[in-house]
Amino acid sequence: MSEIYSVSDIFGENVFNDSVMQARLPKKVYKKLHEVMEEGKELDLETADVVAHEMKEWAIEKGATHYTHWFQPLTGVTAEKHDSFITSPMSNGKVLMSFSGKELIKGEPDASSFPSGGLRATFEARGYTAWDCTSPAFVRQDATGATLCIPTAFCSYTGEALDQKTPLLRSMEAINEQSLRLLKLFGNTTSTKVTPSVGPEQEYFLVDREKYLKRKDLIFTGRTLFGAMPPKGQEMDDHYFGAIRERIGAYMKDVNKELWKLGVSAKTQHNEVAPAQHELAPIYAECNVAVDHNQLTMETLKKVAGRHGLQCLLHEKPFAGVNGSGKHNNWSITTDDGINLLDPGATPHENVQFLLVLTCILKAIDKHSSLLRASAADVGNDHRLGANEAPPAILSVYLGEQLGDVISQLISTGTATHSISGTKLETGVKTLPDFMKDATDRNRTSPFAFTGNKFEFRMVGSQDSVAQPNVVLNTIVAEAFAEACDALEKADDFELAVHDLIKKYATEHQRVIFNGNGYSDEWVEEAEKRGLPNIKSMVDAIPAYVAPESVTAFEKFGVFTKTELESRVEIEYETYAKTINIEARSMIDIAGKQIIPAVIKYTTVLAQSLSAVQGACPDADVSVQTELLTETSALLSDTKIALAKLEDLAEKGSAMEEGREQAVFYRDEVKAAMDELRAPVDKLEMLVDKDMWPMPSYGDLIFEV
Repeated sequence: MSEIYSVSDIFGENVFNDSVMQARLPKKVYKKLHEVMEEGKELDLETADVVAHEMKEWAIEKGATHYTHWFQPLTGVTAEKHDSFITSPMSNGKVLMSFSGKELIKGEPDASSFPSGGLRATFEARGYTAWDCTSPAFVRQDATGATLCIPTAFCSYTGEALDQKTPLLRSMEAINEQSLRLLKLFGNTTSTKVTPSVGPEQEYFLVDREKYLKRKDLIFTGRTLFGAMPPKGQEMDDHYFGAIRERIGAYMKDVNKELWKLGVSAKTQHNEVAPAQHELAPIYAECNVAVDHNQLTMETLKKVAGRHGLQCLLHEKPFAGVNGSGKHNNWSITTDDGINLLDPGATPHENVQFLLVLTCILKAIDKHSSLLRASAADVGNDHRLGANEAPPAILSVYLGEQLGDVISQLISTGTATHSISGTKLETGVKTLPDFMKDATDRNRTSPFAFTGNKFEFRMVGSQDSVAQPNVVLNTIVAEAFAEACDALEKADDFELAVHDLIKKYATEHQRVIFNGNGYSDEWVEEAEKRGLPNIKSMVDAIPAYVAPESVTAFEKFGVFTKTELESRVEIEYETYAKTINIEARSMIDIAGKQIIPAVIKYTTVLAQSLSAVQGACPDADVSVQTELLTETSALLSDTKIALAKLEDLAEKGSAMEEGREQAVFYRDEVKAAMDELRAPVDKLEMLVDKDMWPMPSYGDLIFEV
């Protein structure tokens, strides 16, 4: 019988959330902790000791024996080191279980073993994790038992950020400060904090684990490096929003339960476009909490898959020929008293504050489009961006008919006098209700689309952390707000000045607005005429981090130092080269040890069969067998030649000094050689007896789940 439970009963049961703290902490301690969380005050050790003790007692009640500082180094995944609560043996043979405020606040993992881009040498090992008290601690229950996980930031001994969390928190402080400046100009004296809110949609593939384990390319790289398309792909669109299969439904049910216990508000689940592809979306959370929750979501998707004999693939392009996976980053800005700065209201043309916010964002996207593109740059995303499944690599903003019309009025006349409103949608069926439709349509081809009261940044890759895109968004919008406030705070006539500024920003940055089909060739040509960058490769995106305008923005708000940015550039180039190198080595291994031997076996059997037929019946027509043997042998020869070329280039690439030159070599030379090797192999898959082919086919993987 299926387990019955109430979502409201289990939601957040493994989270040391506000209700738990309020129930367990003394009122004075609870108040002090909230002052730290909400006002940025310093946490004293006495308060930390009380919080740590109650957190430990709560975790032990949940079965926890260990705690860990859970952090997000520049590897793209999370990291943790577990320590037990055992302090010391007692004379009676028992042990003392304790957890101090100092242990809660600070940890000390090895900083030299994580990517640092030269910030830390091997002999300079010390690094620190610092408790992010604004993201609640949680107990994770799995095969290792129960562990108290404390979300933390991670920095070097000299203070540089070595993680995703530290710059994210810095950027949140920046947009908070500048948003409050802007609100104050409009007479708002009640809002005391502004927080970016994020809701990241997560796409993923599920395949049978037994079949997955027979594919070395999936094991080593997360994507298929070889594979011919099956007779059917996604062209019928029958998988999208289709009925969820029972096996997948049981998996989704377990995923939801795990996430709900951890306070992750998983809300939407459905089949995506490609066969075996699915999506999960949460409700919005504060930016840093949303980033933590998305990491938990990815970990949970992978962990729960194993229980169901499945494997979760988070790579952006695990299968050629069908849609890849992205992560739509829904971003908005909200005050502590419930005001969404991106809510246009019923009459946006009259909402001057909203129009200033909107045009500031247009300015930020236009000025820093290359930087925002870089924030979504990933090796796997290079396979996806620009295809008819994902936004183009050109940054543009979709506003829709209503806001587009308001902006046009501002540009042409300097004043907006009306807003297009929604009309009644008549279905033509008497038994169906008529209802008011939205004032604007949606555009799934836009990389940065306004969708009612938020912006949806659709470029982010499915396996990436959403931290970096939000660091960039928060910072560049904070910069635009700051520049607007600088001008308006000096104005003698605020109303006149703000209207002039809105028109100025709308006029100067209108080139970034595009409401049409982002997939069309015409848009690529139009974008070039407008001077919008079309950055197709991660390697070409990386330099945006250290462009003068990027360094200025980041340093102005203390989000990154130039040294920290340079270190990240180094890490990005290194990551790109290493990823392609692993893929190339995997192809070499699979082709040399599996595919070529299998094809040789097949041609040998075919040749022996051909010889036997000719010997038994010299006059028999063996033209088909001869043609098949000739074709297979020719493709085998092509495979061997392409394999030798890839081996030589992989060796040359490995010997190069790490940096941009090596990354460019892997992109231009090694990747091209990988494509040359794949081409004959995929043709061979269509010729060789299926029973002899050494790995499951695409059809086996994406249709037999």
